Amino acid sequence: MFRIGARVAGNRALLSRTFVTKAQAPSKLRNIAWATTGLVVGGLGYLYATDVSAGLHKYVSTPLMRLMDAEQSHNLSIWALKNGITPVDRRADDPILEVELWGKKLSNPVGLAAGFDKNAEAIDPLFGLGFGVVEVGSITPLAQEGNAGTRLFRIEGSGAVVNRMGLNNDGVAVCGERIRSRFWRLLASQSKKQGETVATLTASVNKSARPDRLLGVNLGKNKASSGDSFADYVYGVQQLGPYADYVVINVSCPNVKNIDASKNVQVLEQTIRGVMEARNKMPDYHPPVVIKIGPDNDMDQLRV
Repeated sequence: MFRIGARVAGNRALLSRTFVTKAQAPSKLRNIAWATTGLVVGGLGYLYATDVSAGLHKYVSTPLMRLMDAEQSHNLSIWALKNGITPVDRRADDPILEVELWGKKLSNPVGLAAGFDKNAEAIDPLFGLGFGVVEVGSITPLAQEGNAGTRLFRIEGSGAVVNRMGLNNDGVAVCGERIRSRFWRLLASQSKKQGETVATLTASVNKSARPDRLLGVNLGKNKASSGDSFADYVYGVQQLGPYADYVVINVSCPNVKNIDASKNVQVLEQTIRGVMEARNKMPDYHPPVVIKIGPDNDMDQLRV
């Protein structure tokens, strides 16, 4: 009798274990299926949200940013770029877009002008958006806050803004450190991957540290400098020129009043000569120099 009872009890325990095991199997499969689905959906969502051509940016991100003040929106975009919360252009440029400039090839001719990344804080994320050229600045020798009050205005219905910032920037020392440290960091990384010395790469790569992109540095004058002086531009070339694929001399900033070169041809000629002399004295590298002129100059002024 005891044996029969023990056997029956043992069979019940076995049946119970078998039932639990069989019941748990579908549950585990469902969990795996849900986890896999979540990963796939999450991965696809991430790829979509970080694609530069995703409609999310046009219909969600941009409208939300337009609810903010224009300058706040601009600052938020720089913050997002610096922190990697930005889309990326993952597609290779069509070969038909390739151009050559100053003996260097660009994968596309679309450039971002100075005025957006004033302090050289988001160079690589901006290249990641697909720009063939990124121009930072304007950068002045000393840091300055620019004009006071509201200074960036949207022109509703025109897709444009009015900029009266007044060359606000962190100055050559701070911006220069960002540009230099970025360049050497990327070169060190490439050196490890390619098995070449940093010195060898320095002589062969673009200052953008990218084979098909260019980095421009836009140079301005401090408000405290005299109107006919070009020393600020010379200093900028000396300090930042070695790390730029080209430098821009900004002699046309309509909301800065001490740039005589924008309206006096003789001062402009002196400025160009002074900058070119400084550029030519650079020991190992001579970046191209571009002059930024005003949009209001007529053809007679341009011919002069």
